[in-house]
Amino acid sequence: MTAADVLLARALVEEATKKSGLIWVRGTGPARALWHVWHEGAALLVGDGPGEQPLPAGLDAGAAAEVTVRSKDKGGRLVAWTAAVTVLEPRSEEWETAVGELKGKRLNAPDAEQLTDRWARDCRVLRLTPGASSTDLPDGSLAVAPLPTGATTRRTAPAALPRLLLRRRGRR
Repeated sequence: MTAADVLLARALVEEATKKSGLIWVRGTGPARALWHVWHEGAALLVGDGPGEQPLPAGLDAGAAAEVTVRSKDKGGRLVAWTAAVTVLEPRSEEWETAVGELKGKRLNAPDAEQLTDRWARDCRVLRLTPGASSTDLPDGSLAVAPLPTGATTRRTAPAALPRLLLRRRGRR
């Protein structure tokens, strides 16, 4: 791989990750879709606390993670890269910078005023730095069964509901 190829691969990783709203991150267990912020050459993540996204197993300091980036418009895989995981120490200068970026992108936080205090107390903030090169995209679909969750789906509508709704429209 030439120096130009390395620079092009890094540019692809940066631009694709920066523009994608979600990245798929795999530690030692199954991959998870995570929201992130791209800042100063790395993806920043927050999670593993109450009200925040669960992070995959194995994302510990010094570990490696596999990151797959999807296209924002079509949703297909664009690039996959190996990341070095750094766990940021709460209230350190690097943590404060990362949290400042993440806080601006956190949607629908239930406690926006105390967000940074909660993250320092209960959550982990990670920095995923791309390695020297991107990895080849897999040939298969990588489809797996959904991970267990407490979330539920809507129940089927009662059989009489369409008649009740139609009757109300007819009376107007």
